[in-house]
Amino acid sequence: MADYRSIICQRNTGSAVIGAASASTALADNSARAAFSIQNVGTNPLFVALGAGCSSTKYHVVLKAGTGAADGIGGSFAMENGVVYTGIVTIAGTNPQYVVLEL
Repeated sequence: MADYRSIICQRNTGSAVIGAASASTALADNSARAAFSIQNVGTNPLFVALGAGCSSTKYHVVLKAGTGAADGIGGSFAMENGVVYTGIVTIAGTNPQYVVLEL
């Protein structure tokens, strides 16, 4: 017999951020975070840092830009299984536009 497991989430903090400051907080520190994802929906690269102080020279991941605003082909980054980072996640870029989901 198969072993089935389900995840029950009591909250979903997904939101679109359009025209944020060139460097800002995408996710605050959250020790209860079970998963998160960020997708670039802008036309410029999006820099992502697991920690404070993201910039175009201090980052962990660069998300590819889309060819048009919110066209769905921008890069994405997620932590959903195993060890999930629960600290602050910051972003940087030129006119950053992104969607973030936290569970």
